[in-house]
Amino acid sequence: MKIDIDAFHVMQIIVDEGSFAKAAEKLHKAQSAVSYQIKKLETHLGVQLFNRDQYRAQLTPQGSVILKEGQKLLQQLSGIERVANRFSDDWEPSLELVIDGALPMDPIMNALKRMTEHNIPTKVQLNTEFLGGVQHRFERDNADLMLVKDYRTGPNYTPIALPTITNILVTSNQHPLASKKQVELYELQKHVELTIEDSAPKNNLKDEMQFGGDKVFYLSGFRIKRDALERGLGFGWLPDFLVQPYLDAGKLVEVDFVGGSRYTFTPQLVSSLQRPLGRAGKLFTDLILEEFLQS
Repeated sequence: MKIDIDAFHVMQIIVDEGSFAKAAEKLHKAQSAVSYQIKKLETHLGVQLFNRDQYRAQLTPQGSVILKEGQKLLQQLSGIERVANRFSDDWEPSLELVIDGALPMDPIMNALKRMTEHNIPTKVQLNTEFLGGVQHRFERDNADLMLVKDYRTGPNYTPIALPTITNILVTSNQHPLASKKQVELYELQKHVELTIEDSAPKNNLKDEMQFGGDKVFYLSGFRIKRDALERGLGFGWLPDFLVQPYLDAGKLVEVDFVGGSRYTFTPQLVSSLQRPLGRAGKLFTDLILEEFLQS
């Protein structure tokens, strides 16, 4: 019997989701089908992959080793398919993008719209994550490109720098911090800080720009965060492309923090040498660079 390579992908989803039931929901399969697929792999290998006595579906030590090897197989298979697509003159069947929600969506949407003008047959999937969740999904799904604020570098990654973005520390015009001058760190820590939750299962990246106070609200997106700031729930960082109209209108105010109320970062467009880009991936890369430079 041949090994069902897709079972390794299913294993990873079970680990990420913490249970067979949640994995089945994520995969749009019946739980019995997911359980059968893993059981069949266990029988073929003669090894128990998951400890089913725990509340969460946890890998056995043997399962952890086998999953790592299975992930290598998935990457190699994906690489073979993509190399074959490059040698042919056809468009790749799919293009998966993972975008950090801290980045502006207008140039991304404009690039995708321009791609439709080429009438390409490639199926495009765009996913939004935050912080470490971007790279986690990029690696887990063997995606083609990630537009990321920060990531763990490696020898297989090919980054292209995008124009810098400025984050501004703001609060509502009605918040106590709005009228204060030369605000010290201890004064900030008295108030609720609004920040974005890392969407990675294990919170791979720590937001180094947090202020270390005990009062922290974690939100699931920057537009929700902007609304919360406007309502006076607290203070926090927002990218300039989202906050500038609210500053101009006086709805939000830049906090006069002694440590600095602005910082810039350079987002990156990253691909992997293990998954060479096809025609659609290269076209999107060219278009997204043009759109970011024009924005």
